[in-house]
Order: sequence, then C-alpha cells, then structure tokens
Amino acid sequence: MATMNVVATCLIVSSDSSRLDGCKDRFSLRYDRRWNGKKTHRSLSPLAAAATLFSSQRRAYSSRSDIYQEVHKAAREKFTQEISFQSKDKDVSIAKALLYVATEDEAFMALNREKDAKSFMNERTDAPVPFEAQEWDCLEAVSLAGRSIYDCLDELDSIAKEVEAELVSRDIGCHLVEVLEAVNLVLFESRGFKRFPVLQDPKYSYLPSVLSSGGGSAILLSVIYIEVCRRLGVTIVGSRVGEDFLIWPQTGNPEELFRVSSGHSMFATVNGRCVEDPRSKASDLTSNSLLGLDIATNRDIIGIALANLIRLHWKRASRMNRGLMLTSPLRPVYDKNGKSGNIDGSKVPLLRPQDLRLAIMASERLLILQPHNWALRRDHGMLLYYSRDYGEAVQELSICMAFAPVEEAEILEPFVEKLHLLRLESSWKSLDHTNRLAVP
Repeated sequence: MATMNVVATCLIVSSDSSRLDGCKDRFSLRYDRRWNGKKTHRSLSPLAAAATLFSSQRRAYSSRSDIYQEVHKAAREKFTQEISFQSKDKDVSIAKALLYVATEDEAFMALNREKDAKSFMNERTDAPVPFEAQEWDCLEAVSLAGRSIYDCLDELDSIAKEVEAELVSRDIGCHLVEVLEAVNLVLFESRGFKRFPVLQDPKYSYLPSVLSSGGGSAILLSVIYIEVCRRLGVTIVGSRVGEDFLIWPQTGNPEELFRVSSGHSMFATVNGRCVEDPRSKASDLTSNSLLGLDIATNRDIIGIALANLIRLHWKRASRMNRGLMLTSPLRPVYDKNGKSGNIDGSKVPLLRPQDLRLAIMASERLLILQPHNWALRRDHGMLLYYSRDYGEAVQELSICMAFAPVEEAEILEPFVEKLHLLRLESSWKSLDHTNRLAVP
C-alpha cells in the first residue's frame, strides 16, 4: 500500500515593485510533491495512487504550459515597450531588449519541451515523470540559460566593477586609452571572452548564454563591450562595415586607436581579427575614414542582432535543403519561356519547425523596429509561406508590394496570386477532412 501527499500546484499573481521599472506582474509557480508525508497520510490502492499522481502531474504540466505562454507574451510586450519610438534612442537599453528576446525564445522552447513531456505522460501512465520545484518572480527573474535578466544585468555591473578595481590597483587615472586597456584585460584575458566567427549553435547568439559561456557572436561581444563601458562613463559607438560591426570610443583623437602596441592596435583588440584580415573591408579603415562612417543607433544595433538570429535559425531550419533561399520560390513562378509556373503546396520543403518558428519570431521583432522595410517584410512573408501559414503570408506579401520598387512588386504579384489559390485549396482540404470526421 502506497501513501502520498500531493500539494496542489499554486499560481499566484500579485503586484510587486522590482529593481527594473515596468515590472508589475509577479509570477510564482511552485511544485511540491511529498511521499509518505508526516502531516497527512492517505491510504490508496496502487491503481488509485497511480491515477491520482497521473492526474496531479497533468494539472502541473498544464499550469506550467500556461506560465510559459504568459512569459512568452510578456517578453514580447516588454521588448516592444523598450524599443518604442516614443522613447529617445539614447534611452533604449540594448542589453534589456536583447534579454527580452532571449526570454521570449527560451519560453517558446520550454513550452515545446513541456508539450513533449505531456505527450509522454499521455502515452505512459505507468511511468510518472518527476517535476522540479520552480519559482518565478516577475519576468526579469525567469531563468535563462541558468540566469535571469536580473543576473545578467548584475553580471555586466560586476564586470564594470572589475575594470574599476583594475584601474585602482594600477593607480591609473581616467585617460581613455588606459580605461580601454583595462576593459580589454578584464573581458578578453581575465574573463576569457572570445568571438566565434562561424556560429553553429544558436545559444551563442543570445546574451545570457554569452555571459555564461564567455563566447559568442561578434555583435553580442560588441554589445557587452558597449554596456560595460557605458557603466564606466565611456561612450562607445559603432557602425556596420561590410559584413562586420565595428565599435570604438567616441573620441576627438582617433589616431591613438590605430597606434600599434605589442603587435596590435587598440582598434584591432576591441574588434577582433576582422580588422587585420585583408579579405575584410574593416582592414582598410584608418583614423580618417573612421570619422566618415554612419554611426549606428541603439535600435540599429538591436536590429543587427535580430537579423543575425533570423539568418542563423533559417540556416538551421533549412539544413536538409541545401542551397534553399527564402526567395527561391519567387524565381520559378515564370519559366524561361515566360509561361506561368505552378505553386504546389505539397512541394513546399519540409523544414525544422522549431527553428523556423524562432526565425519568424525574430523577423516579427525586426519588423517592429523597421515596419517600412519592404525587403524585410518580403522575407517575413516567405518565412510564413514555408511554415504553411498561407493566409498570413498573403497578407504580409501584399503589404510588401505596396512599399517595394515596381520591379520587385511585379515579381511578387504572380506569386501572391497563386498563394491565394493555395490558401483556398488548403482551406478546402481542411473542410473536407472535417466533414469526413463528422460522418458516423
């Protein structure tokens, strides 16, 4: 005879003030299961015990799924508020915006894992899955790659304090080059941060993972550099040069950034190997040409990070379809003889659904930043086409045609018309399937 005491899942939503402005909702979710509890003993048959445990676990999974969905939604809302055009660009926090991105994507992936676990529970009633105790205290306290948004912001503060300690220990003043040398020492030597030129694992494109692992994409290493220097009172600016994003301190004497010491210039140490790679446009920069570059805004930098996420997730989603491009379906609409081609829904390539959805989510956020970018909206519509969301794809591509140049709109028009037919065909098949199921 088995005895157990199951404490019901508890969800508490209340108002709470946090360290970050705008954190109004407090989510606390706790799972607690005790076997042979001392306070309450309830004797059940083995079958009844298994049924009760299974029922409680299903309720727990349902509650957790609801929480993941709430976090997913709240993260998107916080991201939208952070980058709102009602705020001045200087007031937009790059770190917070990218942490909200990571939170939303992590909640989405956690929800998928939860669905898998629930399916397992439905199939295996005889194999209960243990569930872990979790407590979430508002959005900024949700754990991301082992760290919350609070933890990540504290980590950036901690790095800045290490730089200050390094300056004090060497009895150095606040000369710009000396401050940058201290930042470089802490980030690249003491902490061992490294840039990965080619990314395979998407986790290195999310700020919490980069802070935890010490390695990541060049754009996120630049974000960390910018955030640390901002805490030290040093303004770092940046600009896209070719395929690279380069950063440097705002200074009236850029020559000192290119002065070579110990085999490398300060500019090369800050930006990595691309500056010394003759194949990169960054290698051609001088102190004079640096002043002529267009300075990226905070929103621009967030947009670059999101664009990188779209490319990475699309690459992973289409891994089994080598050479497939987002715009590939636009090319065969008319064949070489000028005759109209066919779009067959059954021939839409099968892509990895989770990576495809993550690419769509990154594209949605980028469209919030750049709503009038016709090329971005076209790519977003094509992502929806690949995910077989034909109705939404038609809507996005139709909007794109209103902003696109005439020649691009002419390419899109026949594709959108055929996509309309594909949407109708899909709805007919769905209706026919429903009617068949209704037949007794």
